Amino acid sequence: MSTRPTDEGLALSVEVVVFGVDDSDLKLLARRREGEPFAGRWALPGGLVGGDEALEGAARRVLAEAGGVSPAYLEQLYTFGAIDRDPRRRTVSVAYYGLVRLADPRAPASAPEGGAAWFVASAAPRLALDHDEIAATARRRLQAKVRYEPIGFELLPRKFTLSQLQALYEVILERALDKRNFRKKILAMDLLADSGKVEADVARRPARLYRFDERRYRRLCKQGFNFEV
Repeated sequence: MSTRPTDEGLALSVEVVVFGVDDSDLKLLARRREGEPFAGRWALPGGLVGGDEALEGAARRVLAEAGGVSPAYLEQLYTFGAIDRDPRRRTVSVAYYGLVRLADPRAPASAPEGGAAWFVASAAPRLALDHDEIAATARRRLQAKVRYEPIGFELLPRKFTLSQLQALYEVILERALDKRNFRKKILAMDLLADSGKVEADVARRPARLYRFDERRYRRLCKQGFNFEV
């Protein structure tokens, strides 16, 4: 039996993979589908692109509809266009991935509405359509890019400890990092500014809080600086 879509026409859609980090876990945003096919199943936020919409504008719109999610970082990922990826009709999807600060109490994505929820990325339910493939592609992109661009700071609170920074890289890269070597490399880049503050309400000795100096990073990039972790 053929698995080709039966409806005529070609549709253009966007799907967005959104990652956050909370409780030392990499989290993935998913939303329950309201209509067929796969009604009630979890899926990535997504939808058709309007005739007067830019692709990124459509991506941000579907995230707003998925509980007001507004990622600080959003990047086009890949185009998925398998003939049978949608049983309704031929649909080509431009996928994006975005990063949000779940630890930031001001983040609107920390408690999404509209049928959306956060899942531990490695233990998320099976997603509808080809969304598992899209999510896996985004995770591989994140693992690669976090090592040569400082996008990981978009997942941290604006002020963070060196332990939080190391834990972030470990959860994304899925491996332990040597504490001494990691801190030596990070501090040698001279991209962290001392906030002048320390952790609050901790039983142990409070750790120093840092922030990422983005303006210094931009200046260094003009001089040929390469970020590498």
